[in-house]
Amino acid sequence: MQNLTLSLGILLSILGLASYFGTGQESITALIPMFFGIVFVILGLVAKNENYRKHAMHGAAGLALLGALGSARGIPGIIDIIQGAEVARPLAIYAQVAMFLMCVIFIVRAVQSFREARKNGFV
Repeated sequence: MQNLTLSLGILLSILGLASYFGTGQESITALIPMFFGIVFVILGLVAKNENYRKHAMHGAAGLALLGALGSARGIPGIIDIIQGAEVARPLAIYAQVAMFLMCVIFIVRAVQSFREARKNGFV
């Protein structure tokens, strides 16, 4: 799970940087995925230590939930784009939806991992 956390952190960091430079460095908010990504990388590194793994992974799951909730506001925009409507900042919507999907996938995988650990007596 810690490798998945590290991977998510790297992907979110790349997404944030790509969004920021892709928009011509107009808004610092385009870097939000990168800020989340940095924290995921830190949690993934902390989880390499067996003594802190459980806490780091629960922290990562909570952070993914915050990331999913915060980026879910891009969903109506992507629906508009799919239906052919014009939107103000399509790149921002794509970035929000990408972050939402990555975080939701991580949450699903984390819950599966937690259930498996509980089943195997690693509580």
